[in-house]
Amino acid sequence: MVQILDFEREIFALETQIHDLVSMSHMYDSVGDITHEIAKLKKKLRRMKHDVYSNLKGWDKTLVARHPERPYTLDYLNLIFDGFFELHGDRHGGYGPSIVAGLARFAGRSVMVVGHQKGRDNKEKIKRNFGMSQPAGYRKALRLMRMAEKFNMPVITFIDTPGAYPGVDAEEKGQSEAIATNMFSIIQLKVPIICVVIGEGGSGGALAIGVGDHIMMLEHSVYSVISPEGCASILWGDKGKTSQAADALCITANDLLKFSVIDEIVREPLGGAHRNHKQAAIRLKKALRKNLERLTQIPVSDLACLREKKFREMGKVVEEGT
Repeated sequence: MVQILDFEREIFALETQIHDLVSMSHMYDSVGDITHEIAKLKKKLRRMKHDVYSNLKGWDKTLVARHPERPYTLDYLNLIFDGFFELHGDRHGGYGPSIVAGLARFAGRSVMVVGHQKGRDNKEKIKRNFGMSQPAGYRKALRLMRMAEKFNMPVITFIDTPGAYPGVDAEEKGQSEAIATNMFSIIQLKVPIICVVIGEGGSGGALAIGVGDHIMMLEHSVYSVISPEGCASILWGDKGKTSQAADALCITANDLLKFSVIDEIVREPLGGAHRNHKQAAIRLKKALRKNLERLTQIPVSDLACLREKKFREMGKVVEEGT
């Protein structure tokens, strides 16, 4: 069943009208030539999509980022990379299915790809724990990033998680330690690292694979320290204020680029990546290739220093008149 977001209802209605007219023109000769009318409606549809998606607020962006038809890590792996070979396990008895990782070919070189995977149907969602990883997933990710460093392979990460799994068993297995260790270790790796927020970038669950030399966000993705629902519950004790919380958190790509938390916004197809997986992948592939070529020109001895400097300068406050 197609999920229609509130602000998409007029778009969906117009798409349905166009589809019906096209079907009628093919089925009944008596309808006559309505090509001009269909063309006018398609032009109106493009304009409507542009107007709607150019003015989305924080909560609307969150809904788009969570859209069940939005491309996930495995979709991008199939559309962008060649010869992906998945690797499993953290070598401490854990499996970590919420994070997919392995070797692939991209732009003529071997790379290590690591990304969250939410799951499409109910069975896969349960298997992947809805993209919320246990400590084993983060330890697996770090193990493979260290392997990439050993063999001088760039690392590309895809971030799409509501956050790290908050269950008691995850805490007992060292969830916070695993996230902290990843952040501390990844920032020292001597290989190029590109991170892409493709959907939700939720708190420590995102940061555990989100430390890199170049941070990108898809246009309608979000990146935040807490979900709008969680923020509304904590600050106001009212989940009904999620829209207000989303605006206050400044979670959109435009906000985060302005604050220098990210380095680049990758524009999505008109109407969002969930409407055209292939076009979204083409645009992301172009951005990845451009930045990978640039980062591979930097001496490996300088990468870690530049990466640390980049993150230390985030949120730097300059006080005046003191």
